[in-house]
Amino acid sequence: MDIARHKGRSMAAGNDAFPWLAAAAVIAALATPSLIHAHAIGGSDAAFVAGTTGPDPIPFLYLGAKHMVTGYDHLLYLFGVVFFLFRLRQVALYVSLFSLGHSITLLAGVYFGLRMDSHLVDAVIGLSVVYKAVENVGGWRTLFGKQPDPRLSVFGFGLVHGFGLATKLQALHLNPNGLMTNLLSFNVGVEIGQVIALTFILAAMTLWRGTRLFGRTATAANILLMLAGFVLAGEQLAGYVYEGSVP
Repeated sequence: MDIARHKGRSMAAGNDAFPWLAAAAVIAALATPSLIHAHAIGGSDAAFVAGTTGPDPIPFLYLGAKHMVTGYDHLLYLFGVVFFLFRLRQVALYVSLFSLGHSITLLAGVYFGLRMDSHLVDAVIGLSVVYKAVENVGGWRTLFGKQPDPRLSVFGFGLVHGFGLATKLQALHLNPNGLMTNLLSFNVGVEIGQVIALTFILAAMTLWRGTRLFGRTATAANILLMLAGFVLAGEQLAGYVYEGSVP
């Protein structure tokens, strides 16, 4: 689950790569000032959802899939989760735990009106990316002498990611008529989008792992993943400070 076996070969590459990776993350952050709002449901999609007055499963299924496929924060976390999973059975287990977690809080959050500030939830989602990257380089074991059970952390962060999805729907003030049908359809769409995205991620990972480059770049890739998580969290905290609470 971590890169101990690659550490000797990849640490030097990670150290050499750190300056340009840090610069790339800073440039990306400065070049994307609208990142805070990029993951919200907006435009014609928002207008459709807000105007729906009854069960309409097919459009909500589509919206759920679209939201996951374009959800860079969720996909970055999943990329970290599968980074060192080499067997499909392992991938299925961890993705199922993540899916269970985000399904629980997505459905319960919207249906029962459980509200949390969207900026703060999305900041924690960014930190979940950081957490996974640190775990992948063996950071928690180095700092504390023991690594927390990754299955529990994936399920726990799945709960957080589900709240992130819930806040996007709550902002649209869904009509209670047909709410559960539409929510279930949206959640199924999220799972479909997740499978589609993971298919491409795993295909790319398989090709990468089949080269000598993987051992030399694994540490650098997780450093970049860590920096991306900090950027995501920082953007959301900045939004919380400057825009105030968003229920």
